Amino acid sequence: MRKSMMRITLRQLQVFRAVCESRSYSRAAEEMALTQPAVSLQIRQLEELIGQPLFEYLGKKLYLTAAAEALQRASTDIFGRIDSLDMQLSDLQGSLQGQLNLAVESSAKYITPHLFAAFKRKHPEVSLELVVVNHAQAVKRLSISRDDLLIMSQVPTDMDLEFLPFLDNPIVAVAPVDHPLCTAPELKLQDLTRYPLLIREPGSGTRKAAEDYLRQKRAHFAQTVQVASLDALRESVAAGLGLALIPRHAVHLELAHGLLHELPVLELPLYRSWCVVHPRGKRLSPVAQAFFAFIREERAQISALAARFDGAPAGRPAAG
Repeated sequence: MRKSMMRITLRQLQVFRAVCESRSYSRAAEEMALTQPAVSLQIRQLEELIGQPLFEYLGKKLYLTAAAEALQRASTDIFGRIDSLDMQLSDLQGSLQGQLNLAVESSAKYITPHLFAAFKRKHPEVSLELVVVNHAQAVKRLSISRDDLLIMSQVPTDMDLEFLPFLDNPIVAVAPVDHPLCTAPELKLQDLTRYPLLIREPGSGTRKAAEDYLRQKRAHFAQTVQVASLDALRESVAAGLGLALIPRHAVHLELAHGLLHELPVLELPLYRSWCVVHPRGKRLSPVAQAFFAFIREERAQISALAARFDGAPAGRPAAG
């Protein structure tokens, strides 16, 4: 076994990781600029070296075997070490270089580019690969240490994680500008319940936070309408299909330009914190270390940067 494992190539591992990520030979081939037979050959050779199958089909879905899951964890560590070495060598040359692989929950995608731009002004030779996911996908990616870092709200309590809260994530109630409730000087959550509530897809962190809070406040909406994404939710409110509980960051432009109206609900905003997260004990690349340190050291400036997104006074500490 040891001799055969030594013959595994980085190219085979790259193809393997592409298949794991896409759960499809054809999509992996497209991503790697290969033909599907070439991908199948690489995987077959890899299986011969390991002596076990890596994938199996159940119906039309491709699933990872236990051997594939073990190899996926090992390959993540291998490529992480290679990336770290590359960045360390760059650091020895006097400048921080390399790529930050960052995953963010969808409602953080509006603030993240500004956050990274501020970081890049200090380290101009770094680059960013950004993946936008919902909360459930973020938790799954954490479980396999898929990314350098994640930005998420509602950090899982059943995982061994290192996390740093750095910014409030205020969730507010919004309505189309011609909605009857827009003229009210003051509202309670119960006043909203006779209107349709637009909600995100299952797995959304915003949806979970809102549902938990509404349950706690015993505010039961008679009608809910599920919408597939944050952008679609925002557009659906503007179109008059219902109300929504949504992060203020995600609708700051619409609120500023009078396209949506924030309702003056006494029990809102609901504050959660954006956190930068990674599995405890994970070996961070120099770029990831620098980004984590940047967020820790610049939280006051980040708060000031974000104030224009939520209309809150700069310097407010992140809620726990």
